[in-house]
Amino acid sequence: MQNLMWVLKVSLILSLFVTASIAEDDDDQPSAKCYAADRAALLSFKAKIIKDTTGTLLSWVGSDCCDGGWEGVECNPATGRVTALELQALEGDDEGADEPFMVGTLSPALGRLQFLEVLVISGMKHIGGPIPDSLSSLGHLTQLVLEGNSIIGPIPPSLGRLPLLKTLILDGNRLRGPIPASLGNLKGLLQLNLGRNYLTGPIPPTFKNLHSLQFIDLSRNALSGLIPDFVGQFQNLTFLDLSHNQLSGSMPISLCSLPALSDVSLSDNQLTGRIPDQISSLKSLTSLSLSNNQLTGQIPESLATLQKLWYLNLSRNALSNPLHVAFSKGLPSLLSIDLSYNNISLGTVPEWIRVRELSAVHLAGCDLRGTLPNFTRPTSLTSLDLSNNHFTDGISNFFTRMSNLQTLKLSNNHFKFDVSQIGLPREISLVDLSSNQLTGPLSAILNNNTSSFLEVVDISRNIISGTLPEFREGLSLKVLNLGSNKITGHIPTSISNLAELQRFDISRNQITGIIPPSLGELVNLQWLDVSINSLTAKIPDSLLRIKNLRHANFRANRLCGEIPQGRPYNIFPVAAYAHNQCLCGKPLPPCKGNTTTMGQ
Repeated sequence: MQNLMWVLKVSLILSLFVTASIAEDDDDQPSAKCYAADRAALLSFKAKIIKDTTGTLLSWVGSDCCDGGWEGVECNPATGRVTALELQALEGDDEGADEPFMVGTLSPALGRLQFLEVLVISGMKHIGGPIPDSLSSLGHLTQLVLEGNSIIGPIPPSLGRLPLLKTLILDGNRLRGPIPASLGNLKGLLQLNLGRNYLTGPIPPTFKNLHSLQFIDLSRNALSGLIPDFVGQFQNLTFLDLSHNQLSGSMPISLCSLPALSDVSLSDNQLTGRIPDQISSLKSLTSLSLSNNQLTGQIPESLATLQKLWYLNLSRNALSNPLHVAFSKGLPSLLSIDLSYNNISLGTVPEWIRVRELSAVHLAGCDLRGTLPNFTRPTSLTSLDLSNNHFTDGISNFFTRMSNLQTLKLSNNHFKFDVSQIGLPREISLVDLSSNQLTGPLSAILNNNTSSFLEVVDISRNIISGTLPEFREGLSLKVLNLGSNKITGHIPTSISNLAELQRFDISRNQITGIIPPSLGELVNLQWLDVSINSLTAKIPDSLLRIKNLRHANFRANRLCGEIPQGRPYNIFPVAAYAHNQCLCGKPLPPCKGNTTTMGQ
């Protein structure tokens, strides 16, 4: 008996050893090589890409596309079938470096990757052509992401035949036509993003079948019709962006029955009616943007009960007084509020706004009067817009504790003060004090201590005097609007140091001298207005280096000589050169005599 037990133990040990050896041999087995038909399909895709600055496709060499060397390609190691193709353009590492891209079209051969589960071709910018119908053959596909390209044509209705699709992202292309009703067949869809295209027509009624949706972005198209009531059936929805379309009608009350909804943007449509009182049911709501519609009535008291709401934008509607007292104790999470350009007459900034720790307060066009408000917690403010009101005073110490302010808009008020009285926050990036009655020297705002963070300065339509300063290197100014003041002197040669400048307006001043040739070094310039000054001599040919200029105005100076003969200067309207001393050449009549000496 003992011998039998010994034999059984030896047999068991031997069997375990053999099993372990087999398993070890299995681990050592190499993965299956790339399936020949899949490799051929990938190479067909590569052949349709005529330029690749990402360098990705350079790695697609050799006979085995599953050996890990083909960048962006993933395979099932057991079968050698391609299961994922993920090509995503990454931003350039160096600041100002061109971002990588691909040029070409999508090959129909992608539809032959029969076991493909993930297809991502994202941010390539210049991949064009249509979406191949053949993609509907990819029966295993769960993710289709073609965002940030230049794809044209309609969305193929055949995409509605992808039974396992969970994610469909086609935003940032040039797609046109209606949204296919067949997409309503994708009953397992979780994420749908068709934003930033040229899609038209209504939201398809078949979308009522998409009960699993968690994310919808149809923004920045030309969709029309109503927001459908069935949106209230999407009980898992957390994100809804239908902004920048032509949707009409009222906000559906059913929208307010979504317990998980946290982010809603319906801005820039043609919505009418009132904000539903039932909006208080959106207990998870953190961000609400209804701006630039035609909404009427009062802001509902129930909105004040939203405990998680931190961003509220109701600007550019026809909402009316009064603001309910409930807001003084409600919205405990609020950080950003915009009530600008409604029919709301506040008189003064409400205390419940002044005492909160807010990052953005936008109350433009709210009939505010008198002295600028005293914010209890000014260090939290990063953006402040009180433009188009009736403020007259309170500017001198207004910025004392606003150390984090980045954006300031006080235009179109009734301020009368010397700009040398104010000290702007060091990290401010945008200043708009236009259309007031400000006096004092320009040097109080633009000088050797001007912050490198400053990108936009608009002090047009005031009574600012002084001369244009010398501009040092390292400034980040993109917009400099000094029009309609009393500025004298000349345009400094150092204007060329404003390398990022896109808009330069010194019109309606008293500036003399020449247009310096160094102005032509501002290659990013898109808007140039030097009209109604006393500039002399020739428009320098160096301005031909500015290739992206969309607007230029040289009217009403003392300029003379041939207009730079090249686009866009020779195709700007005649009015852009009118009322000068002796300008000639297209678009004006031809020059006579020796044009090389004219205007010198």
